[in-house]
Amino acid sequence: MPFTEIVSSLTRITAVRCIFSLALTGISIFPYLLHAGLEGKTETLPIQKAAPTVGVIETTGSEAELRRLMRTKNGVSELRSETIRFSEAPTGSYGFIAPKHLGLALVTQSPDLVLERVPSSVDAYEIHKLADGSGLLVGFLGKEGVSQIKLSERPRNVRISLYSNQLGKAPVIVAVPLEKLMVDQMPRRIKSNTPDGPVMLEMDLQGTANRKTPSQ
Repeated sequence: MPFTEIVSSLTRITAVRCIFSLALTGISIFPYLLHAGLEGKTETLPIQKAAPTVGVIETTGSEAELRRLMRTKNGVSELRSETIRFSEAPTGSYGFIAPKHLGLALVTQSPDLVLERVPSSVDAYEIHKLADGSGLLVGFLGKEGVSQIKLSERPRNVRISLYSNQLGKAPVIVAVPLEKLMVDQMPRRIKSNTPDGPVMLEMDLQGTANRKTPSQ
């Protein structure tokens, strides 16, 4: 066989081996490239947790029944500890806070609240700690104020009067986000001659979260 033919044959063999080798290499790195591509697609930017929306139950009923419906709606159950800070309370639980302590916490924008398993007074406000760790303040509102606090209809700021208990002028139970409340005064008793009667707390319901979020 002439020398030129031998060289040509060797060149073809070398080329085939190179192509085969590259093919094998490509197969071996393909899963890695595919995996890298999939990982790139699943990357997401950090999402800032928004304050929870307002909860409203417009069904008529007794105060006890409406509270039960709101607890079911928010997925919360009774605290096991007699007294505990909101930041230490388990998610999916509810407790109570005396009006005076609630007022002080909201006026001073305290990042934490002390909750009781059993209310120390009949005018205590109810607090729900949701599954995501955020908090809702439960109270009663007049019918005319319900449309104002609904998210789809609410302007940036709304001034509301939230009652601790159900009254004729405040029959609707609502739950408003603690993170969106701004308070500049203490709760006021409805009847001054009834020391253990319902109280009313005026507050601004903000369009965005402004208060400090309790540590979780």
